[in-house]
Amino acid sequence: MRNLILLIALISVGFVQSQQTDSPKLVVGIVVDQMCYEYLYRYSDKFSEGGLKELMSKGVNCRNTQYNYIPTYTGPGHASIYTGTTPNNHGIVANEWYDRNKQGTVNCVEDSTVSPVGTASSYGYYSPTNLKANTITDQLKMTYPTAKVISMSIKNRGAILPGGHLSDGSYWYDYTTGDFITSSFFKKELPNWVSEFNADDYIENTMKGEWNTILDINSYTESGPDNSPYEHLLPGKTTPTFPYNLNEMTQSGNNYGLFVYTPFSNTLLTNFAISSIDNEELGQDDQTDMLCISYSTPDILGHAFGPYSVEVEDMYIRFDLDIKNLIQALNKKVGKDNFTLFLTADHAVVPVPQYLIDNKLPGGYFFIDEHMTQLREAVVNKYGEDLIVVQNNLNIYLNHARIAALQLDRVEVAEFVAAEIQEWVSVKRVFTGSQLYNTAIDDEWMDMVRKGYHHAESGDVIFTLEPGYLAKHTDSELARKGTSHGSAYSYDTHVPLLWYGKNIGVEEVFRTVGIPEIAATLAHILYLQNPNSLRGQPIFEVLTK
Repeated sequence: MRNLILLIALISVGFVQSQQTDSPKLVVGIVVDQMCYEYLYRYSDKFSEGGLKELMSKGVNCRNTQYNYIPTYTGPGHASIYTGTTPNNHGIVANEWYDRNKQGTVNCVEDSTVSPVGTASSYGYYSPTNLKANTITDQLKMTYPTAKVISMSIKNRGAILPGGHLSDGSYWYDYTTGDFITSSFFKKELPNWVSEFNADDYIENTMKGEWNTILDINSYTESGPDNSPYEHLLPGKTTPTFPYNLNEMTQSGNNYGLFVYTPFSNTLLTNFAISSIDNEELGQDDQTDMLCISYSTPDILGHAFGPYSVEVEDMYIRFDLDIKNLIQALNKKVGKDNFTLFLTADHAVVPVPQYLIDNKLPGGYFFIDEHMTQLREAVVNKYGEDLIVVQNNLNIYLNHARIAALQLDRVEVAEFVAAEIQEWVSVKRVFTGSQLYNTAIDDEWMDMVRKGYHHAESGDVIFTLEPGYLAKHTDSELARKGTSHGSAYSYDTHVPLLWYGKNIGVEEVFRTVGIPEIAATLAHILYLQNPNSLRGQPIFEVLTK
């Protein structure tokens, strides 16, 4: 009997070891903040060999990858990628939302109970405390405690949500110092290698130079004119045009804040990622590690300049070189056949609505303040007082306490508000919270809203706008420059998804792939139990080389 037990134990150990041997030594997850699917093709003639073209031609390219919920924002996007579920389960319903207990707006990764590490500024009060589901990185750490998980981004939410609750180090950018920092949720103090990286003068030296197009500006035919009326001005500029003399521009403000509006911020993050591979010894043993990188500058520039700007095109040409450098470093430090990499985006972006208007395309602006004034007046006329607390992200939050005190039916009040909103021009659909929880799904729009809704964080009434429309508080010349995202339309939901490296074949996948399928696929690559709230299905084409 004893020999039989020993034999079973040996077989079991061998099975586990074979699984770990078959898994890559390192999984690298790259999330590009605000990347349209078409950028891979629109700018491809200017991409290098060995960067994005390498991923596209020598890996699996899921060409119809879609978000299946709204709102399509950074926080929900990162949480959904790594948990394999949607906001109605993981709870990150937006970048920020109204907190009824605190009676104010909170950031999705805000945490006043932690302390900043590596800084004295307020940028250190963040953690994954609001994330209600486990990530694939959490699952890796629970199953194999010796595995390392490192995550990083310019934005705090871009670093924190992918790394999950058990990260060995999640680092983000401090706008007051230009350093990478963390919080006491993750570390008591910065590792020496992070402090040494922060001591480098890369930012200071960069901001003494300029940002000009890396190629002849006349060759940027994939974009509109450089001097565009749809673009914001950066500090110290009188026109939104190249070159950007960074040395002169820093005289008018915080150079650490301006730095992230340059493509050199992507390079800084890439260098930081490569440094982490060395110093954390990622991929150096038989236990799989994970490195999560989120590039924020594409979103920062995209908001300011829009998807048809020369600035965004030049940034992506340079970003391609960063990806090339990262791949070369992985080949050298981990081994070409020892890592698996995926690249996707947390959302895409709507073209600047004023551009759509000027070109007689569907779209425009929805000025929320004037509509909210009308809505509050209607509520007062109906119920005798204003029962609306606040509007946030097209969510209407009702005053539950006053509704109860007046002995009103909260569902009936919500339905009245919804009926008023549905009459507004440029509103597509309106839903109440009770509808989303209690009504059978009638169509894809309702389903996408439901998947993005969580009762504790979301409002009592949620509405969506027609295609091409962007919500702004008030009308002004400044409000009609730049752009944003968050809708259920393909310009926001259709993003790249590339897989590359160990055990990844070469294939183009044209069927619809949902964002939750990424974590489901990683669970099989890593031979892990699915994370607790995962709802995605594995991508068969990625797993069958």
